[in-house]
Order: sequence, then C-alpha cells, then structure tokens
Amino acid sequence: MAVGKNKKLTKGGKKKGSKKIIDPFSKKEWYDVIAPGFVTNRNFCKTIATKSSGLKIATDNLKGRVFEANLADITDSGEQGHRKMKFVVEEVNERDCLTNFHSLSLTRDKLCSMVRKWQTLIDAMCKAKTTDGYELRMFMIAFTKKAPNQVKKTCYATTQHVKKIRRKMIDTMTREITSNTLKDLLSKKIIPDTIPKEIQHECHFIYPLQDIHVRKIKVIRRPPYEPARLLEMHQSSVPRGAGAAAGSGMEGAGAVTIGGAEPPVLSSV
Repeated sequence: MAVGKNKKLTKGGKKKGSKKIIDPFSKKEWYDVIAPGFVTNRNFCKTIATKSSGLKIATDNLKGRVFEANLADITDSGEQGHRKMKFVVEEVNERDCLTNFHSLSLTRDKLCSMVRKWQTLIDAMCKAKTTDGYELRMFMIAFTKKAPNQVKKTCYATTQHVKKIRRKMIDTMTREITSNTLKDLLSKKIIPDTIPKEIQHECHFIYPLQDIHVRKIKVIRRPPYEPARLLEMHQSSVPRGAGAAAGSGMEGAGAVTIGGAEPPVLSSV
C-alpha cells in the first residue's frame, strides 16, 4: 500500500509509547534471619522478598528458605571455622524469619586436608531419633595415627580393628542422639565437639586415632510443626552477656513471639 493512502499508516510503522521503568526493588522488603537460641550471633543475615499483594503472601515465599552460615561466625569461636551449619525458615514474625536446624557439614578444604597417605580412613553412619521427634542421620570420620615411639612408616588398621572402631562410633552416636533433644544435642554435644573426644577415649585401646570429626548431620524427618516447639528452640541457651557483646540483636529468652502483638525486642538496629 502506498504511503499516504491510509492516514493511520505512517512511515516506519506505528510508534509505541515508551514503557515506564520501575525499580524492581521498590516492590521488595528486607527481612532479618534469626538463628535458634543455641548460637551466639542469632541475627546472622538478611533476605529479601516481594511485598504481599492480592493472593500472593510474602510469608509463603519465605517459608522453606535455607540459609548457610559458618559456625565460627555465629558462635564467635575461631576453632569452628571448618564447619558449616544450615538453617531453614519455619515461621515469619513481623520482619523476622525464625529458623530451625537443617544440616551440618565439614568444609571441603578441611575434609581434603585430613586425607593423607600411610593411614586408614574409618567412617561410620547411624540413623536415630531424638527425644523430641527429629530423625537424624549422622556421619563420622576418623583416621589412624602412629603409636608412640613407632618406627614403622605406615599405620594401617586391620579389618578387625576397623569393624570394632566403627561399632564403637555407631553406638556412641546412637546413644547421644536418642538421649537428647535436638537443641541439647547441638548445644551440648555438637558445637562443643564432645562426641569425637569420647570416641577417641573409647577406641584408644583398639587403635590410636586422630582427626575425629562429625562429618555431616542431616534431618531426615521432622515432627509436625508446633509454634511452642519453635519458641523453645529460640530460647537462648548461651550466656546472657555473650550475645550482647557479639551484637546478636536478641535480648532475652522470651524475646521471640509467634502470633502475638509485640514484636521481638532488638538491642540495636
């Protein structure tokens, strides 16, 4: 069609109006991620989510998110830098995401640095349930070492030694898991690293061991969600001055409320 015959048709086609540019972060909100009460620095990171609009609720987008933190950062202990802990969001209260334990593992560089020649690697795995209903799968790793005044270059353990040591490791892990709640297990056994010391003491007469670590902990099955259980998990189990000195942001054992009118009391903003 020739240009000019149709008044609605111009050279170059129909011009579209320029689309209005909107900053995507104007529709977002920032939330604080709160770790359970068995760590020192509880407010350890932030996350972002789209604001609630219509049938899309922001809390539904936040629940189930998993966050990873180095144990040295959340416990103020430089000796824990080789372990990582993951937390999963279970409840959102105002602008706070209340998390629960998800998993624990060793860092890649720590795991590679322990594997050497001329020694035997012994690993063990057990699955057990805590007293509050969490089913855990725990993995342990250990290495043989030379006896005092040993001249021989290698320190390989026989198959019978490995079986006896593995049985001791499984029995110890099962006993500790089944006799504690999840919070007590993490705060009194895992973070202080007392289980490897017990295994080293019990296996000393079988074969000398070194570099004994809880390699991984995974939550296989959780009990039905209850707000009261999550509140109990978020009650502080560390000294009162430790969290304030580290700038944790949470003030007391009862600072976290779910569904209440009063938000958590923050010591600093």
